[in-house]
Amino acid sequence: MSQFFQIHPENPQARLIKQAVEIIRGGGVVIYPTDSAYAIGCQIGDKNAVERVRRLRQLDDKHNFALICSDLSQLGLFAKIDTGTFRLLKAHLPGPYTFILNATREVPRLLLHPKKRTIGLRVPSHPIALALLAELGEPLMSVTLIMPGETEPLTDPYEMRQILEHQVDLIIDGGFGGMSASTVINLADGEPQVVRVGCGDPTPFMVEA
Repeated sequence: MSQFFQIHPENPQARLIKQAVEIIRGGGVVIYPTDSAYAIGCQIGDKNAVERVRRLRQLDDKHNFALICSDLSQLGLFAKIDTGTFRLLKAHLPGPYTFILNATREVPRLLLHPKKRTIGLRVPSHPIALALLAELGEPLMSVTLIMPGETEPLTDPYEMRQILEHQVDLIIDGGFGGMSASTVINLADGEPQVVRVGCGDPTPFMVEA
């Protein structure tokens, strides 16, 4: 049976954030809000927790997981970023975008695309997500909370509780979530490629033919 924390979406209670991070550090799988939609997260190096997330979402090994980072400097530890890419990221983060980038050796192998050594990276602007990251001191491994067979994320924390209370360790209720996942931009090959249109405006990344 999962725990259910009601955390204020603008002023997260420090005591509950601390307890949530203890659950994550203990190998827990956590549902939490971001600035796009709710996500499922766990500690980046925890193989067992990552496999639980994979099973819950029914993902194959080619799915690009995302690391949710607290800021651009943390993001730079896990991805190879040149000056032009840095400027692009700085202009759009924090925000509802996931950028696929070439990973550094800091990224655990089990999170990488098996052939491309790429990783998705995000810097959200949601106070609860940022509070969790600040307390944890490292990125969260994360995927959007879209159930198998569905195309849109779950938005109601009470519905999440009904469906998932036996499959996750903690559900954070930060109010109703967004109905769109983040917009995914692939920067691994140089020119930006829009992979998925979500709640972030894709227009700045569309290269004219």
